[in-house]
Amino acid sequence: MDLKQLEYFVRVAELGSFTRASIVLDIAQPALSRQVRLLELEFEQTLLLRNGRGVTTTDAGKLLLEYGRGILYQAERLREELGRARGALVGHVALGMPPGLLKMLSVPILHEFKARLPAAKLSIREGLTTGMQEALISGRLDLALLYNASPSPDVDLTPLLDEEMFLVSRKGDEQVPARLPMSELPGFPLIVPSRPNAIRMLIEGELANLGLRPSIALEVDGVSTILDLVGEGFGYAVLSRNAVANLAGTQVFQLSPIVDPVLFSKLSLALNSHRQVTATQRALIEIVQKVAGERLAKQPCKG
Repeated sequence: MDLKQLEYFVRVAELGSFTRASIVLDIAQPALSRQVRLLELEFEQTLLLRNGRGVTTTDAGKLLLEYGRGILYQAERLREELGRARGALVGHVALGMPPGLLKMLSVPILHEFKARLPAAKLSIREGLTTGMQEALISGRLDLALLYNASPSPDVDLTPLLDEEMFLVSRKGDEQVPARLPMSELPGFPLIVPSRPNAIRMLIEGELANLGLRPSIALEVDGVSTILDLVGEGFGYAVLSRNAVANLAGTQVFQLSPIVDPVLFSKLSLALNSHRQVTATQRALIEIVQKVAGERLAKQPCKG
């Protein structure tokens, strides 16, 4: 058994599919199957049960998965300690961020990361909450900033802050009041991402509490495009001030606070709950918390 075979098995077991694991690991599926089969032959045990929906672990497979995660973590720790002996933390970490934060936070995070961890590597990927949660579970991301993430046994969430949400309209739109009661939001046709986008679910959930439903003018999966359409008069958007400031380009919008109740979007730091945190990942967590606290509008986190 070698570490690569063990990593292959762990990924297949976690994802429940050779197909998905081959995509994540960037290896041909027949080669991946062969490596896992070699492990089964070495241990003289069936580790995975194949079925039409994917794979499940046998009792022996569950045991290997538990120990395998620990072995892979210790191997990563060894690389870090050897790097530390040379005077620097090493390793590769992947961070996911939503579009509205990517432009604002990626450069200062990279500057801080390179200053503190010159021998380590950081990749930053853009995504929406649902996709990034899946990437955390599959191991494609080590850390992510998520808006309004649903609780999951596979993901640990640490609340960072709440961002107030606004109704975004074209500059000079006289139909929009300076402050918009939540109960009046259905009167404005919204341009929103498709389900299960976090902002979409937040709007629908808050209105459902009042026995109301939003008026959806268009479904568009892209904040920059949503703002372009708002600017052209196709409808309205519900976004944070930071999202508008970073993605509006040269366009000018007016923002009306949503009140009674005030609408907040919760930003959390997310990790895979089944994987131990390495020293390099812990350093990145500290950097993200520091930069986010400095760059984002500071509002008390509600619960």
